Amino acid sequence: MSVAAAENTDKWKSKHNPWIVTIPIVIAAFMFVLDETIANVALLHMAGSYSASREEALWILTSYLIASGIIIPAVDWFCKLMGRKAFFIFSILLFVCSSFLCGISHTLAMMIFSRILQGLGGGALLPLAQAILLENFEIKDRGKAMALLGMVVVIAPIIGPVIGGWITDNFHWSWIFFINIPIGIATIIMAKYLLEDPPYARKQKNVRIDTIGFFLLTVWLVTLQIILDKGNNADWFQAVWVRRTAIVSVLAAILFFISQIKNKDSLTDLSVFKDRNFLVGTLVQIIVYFVLLASMAILPQFLQTLMGYNAYLSGLTMMPRGAGSFISVILSGLLTNKVDNRILLCLGLIFIGIAGFQLSSVNLEISMTSIAVPNFILGLGMGFSLVPSIALSAVTLNNTQMTNASGLQSLLRNIGGAIGTSISGTMISRCSQMHQYNMVGHLNELNPVYQAHLSSITAGLSIYADPVTAGYMAQNILYKQLIQQAALLGFVDTFRMFSIAAMIIIPTLFLLKNIDYKKDV
Repeated sequence: MSVAAAENTDKWKSKHNPWIVTIPIVIAAFMFVLDETIANVALLHMAGSYSASREEALWILTSYLIASGIIIPAVDWFCKLMGRKAFFIFSILLFVCSSFLCGISHTLAMMIFSRILQGLGGGALLPLAQAILLENFEIKDRGKAMALLGMVVVIAPIIGPVIGGWITDNFHWSWIFFINIPIGIATIIMAKYLLEDPPYARKQKNVRIDTIGFFLLTVWLVTLQIILDKGNNADWFQAVWVRRTAIVSVLAAILFFISQIKNKDSLTDLSVFKDRNFLVGTLVQIIVYFVLLASMAILPQFLQTLMGYNAYLSGLTMMPRGAGSFISVILSGLLTNKVDNRILLCLGLIFIGIAGFQLSSVNLEISMTSIAVPNFILGLGMGFSLVPSIALSAVTLNNTQMTNASGLQSLLRNIGGAIGTSISGTMISRCSQMHQYNMVGHLNELNPVYQAHLSSITAGLSIYADPVTAGYMAQNILYKQLIQQAALLGFVDTFRMFSIAAMIIIPTLFLLKNIDYKKDV
């Protein structure tokens, strides 16, 4: 289907200026994405408030992700049931009310329940925002609209830990959730007066719920998230419960996709994956989210555990990534009508590869600049990757397919980010063990370098202890240094994985059809 044909499938246009309509859409999406990471730095404070362990408190984060993942594929169905505008406002209202419940939660169980409600309310906001923006703007302006959305998707998770850390240190962690209330109310008011439903997005009669599909989707995502969160601690498939849970998850996923193909009133329409642009664009976004969320999870961990940074400083080192994303998103919006979008997308993936390669060269004596520069380049890559990939994936779709396609794309992006976070954590653990095993053999009496260091440290410690005790202390110091180096190499291997993942996806860009504005618009 040509771009012109896609545009002519629907003549509807909003009576409001599309840039005015963008305001409540972008704010709503920003709130949802921000809350994915804003609570990360306050997790230990919450655990202390509830007398819970860190592992127990992690459910505060994962319950939000699980709930948002469940609701995303059902967005198109809820729009048919309620009307898209009504569902959008209802989602914001549920998000605001649950944010209030999060702030006043006095037990871990209440907090987890409130976060589930918050995820159910917020999960629909991003795919709805993407669909509404794509429909309200003409094809020639979609790149600029996606630049705004890309700014939200990339920058919000980066500044989340910084804002959360500042609020937690200066006020109380509950205000992380309370700040959503006035912003959410203002967004609801704006949405009520500015949003309109096109004919195909209005409330429909005799809408039937795909009960089986929704049940299978819930089972699949819940079991998958449990495996990703707890699998590494249980040594993955060495644990019986992980194997059994994985079988249930795989079967639920297979049955879900079968039900969606065969059921006429399915929860989602998988036929959009027949569109080559949508398929490849979604694949690129999965990889970008894989790197985005995984790097955001492990980089602060590297800085805090090996470099001695505190929570605020480790969050601050993520700000150059936000600056890079801001610049690349603006440039993508300006260049999208003038430059082949595949070139911009390729440039973004190359930037991600370069940043991953630079991070794989770190050591324990680097300055903050050595982290800030790769982060800035990584931010450039995120913006140049996401904005063109979203625009390219939608160019050959009809407006009537946007809501469903955006929901599926958001779901797969989230799954990609969750898998990336899990794989990166596992790689650090396993690679560190491997490097420790390989290096420990060098700590022996026949190694002259080891003996020289041992003698030097022993001599220095002999001032404070007898020679035998000083020798044991020196051995302990060298072994701790070995563990640090092994952990460093584990991080290095993981950063290198980010570079490889970005580079290996570049050849698929040749499968994409570009947006030919001169011909089709």
